[in-house]
Amino acid sequence: MYKKHIFAAIVGIFPFFIFAQNNTQDQIIPAIAEQVKILILETNKNKDSLKVSPRTIAKNGHLELVPARDWTSGFYAGILWQLYEATKEKTWLEEAQKATALLEAEKFNGRTHDMGFKIYCSYGQGYRLTGNAQYKDVLIQSAKTLITRFNPVVGCLRSWDHNTDKWQFPVIVDNMLNLELLFAATKLTGDSTYYRIAVSHADKTLQNHFRPDGGSYHVVDYDPATGNVKHKHTHQGYAHESTWARGQAWALYGYTMCYRETGQKRYLDKALALAKWIQNHPNLPKDGVAYYDFDAPNIPNEPRDVSAAAVMVSALYELSTLQNSDPQIRPFADHIFQSLTTIYKNKIGDQYGFILHSSTGSKPHNSEVSVPLIYADYYYVEALSRKRNNF
Repeated sequence: MYKKHIFAAIVGIFPFFIFAQNNTQDQIIPAIAEQVKILILETNKNKDSLKVSPRTIAKNGHLELVPARDWTSGFYAGILWQLYEATKEKTWLEEAQKATALLEAEKFNGRTHDMGFKIYCSYGQGYRLTGNAQYKDVLIQSAKTLITRFNPVVGCLRSWDHNTDKWQFPVIVDNMLNLELLFAATKLTGDSTYYRIAVSHADKTLQNHFRPDGGSYHVVDYDPATGNVKHKHTHQGYAHESTWARGQAWALYGYTMCYRETGQKRYLDKALALAKWIQNHPNLPKDGVAYYDFDAPNIPNEPRDVSAAAVMVSALYELSTLQNSDPQIRPFADHIFQSLTTIYKNKIGDQYGFILHSSTGSKPHNSEVSVPLIYADYYYVEALSRKRNNF
């Protein structure tokens, strides 16, 4: 069974050790660690009792921290856990434990579907590395809370509770990644309820979130009483019939993960089809780093979304190792990763210690356009791990 092995062979990042080998992968590790050290210092200097985790750089140029309830709050702790795994250094462990502990109350937050992003990326990493029984309890309780959002008539977990004037039971493609917490909960408890809900959600998304051309919808709105599809939308992409780049990345990652957890061929087939769609799209730039939407009207004068590319490349590295995988996937992943590393990685000391620049949160809302985003960094670090360890 696949596990997220993060930098398994690395030692001595604190202090920063420059590897003797002339190897690009190894050469970037100290720079990543040094950036994260800066991010730790900046975060600890700016956080308060409510805002606990770095997310981006605000329009005023200041580091933007978010409360635990924010969907991005778990990625910072997840990065710290990954660096602890790399080094076994007490400094990383202590920082990871502190950042993780600030999220615990979210295990009871049933007002959000983002439990996987918040809790699996933090407590999940911590439990895997420490076996801490308290972390296990938090994971299980978080899964219990998450499945309260499941509607058996629809067959999905409800995503958002906002914008009730637009939709009744919205399901966003991002929600595919929260299913990993449910698969983990079945393994931790032996209760198949979580697994069955995850599979139901993945299957319904497979049925309704994709157009015949292979592109994905961001939001599908269901009638909660009948389970029928009411509308198909985008919220962060260009238009309802366009393909939002990070949505396509979430789908690629989600179905790759679902195949890993279930062995169901329909998920592998979908992941392979999505990888091919992305690779062959005429609007994918030569460097492999997508514009925020594949159908944005002013390409090439549209913002890139490095976060979408980071999610894609992490998924592609795992997909490249799976049964019947396309041999073109690994070189494609290497190409994107090389672009992220050589073009989109910050210089040491820049941008408060974020690793990557030029991500786009929501272009239609003029929100977080061409800025660093913590989840881009998380999936980039995970992609590096998978690259190094043939995952």
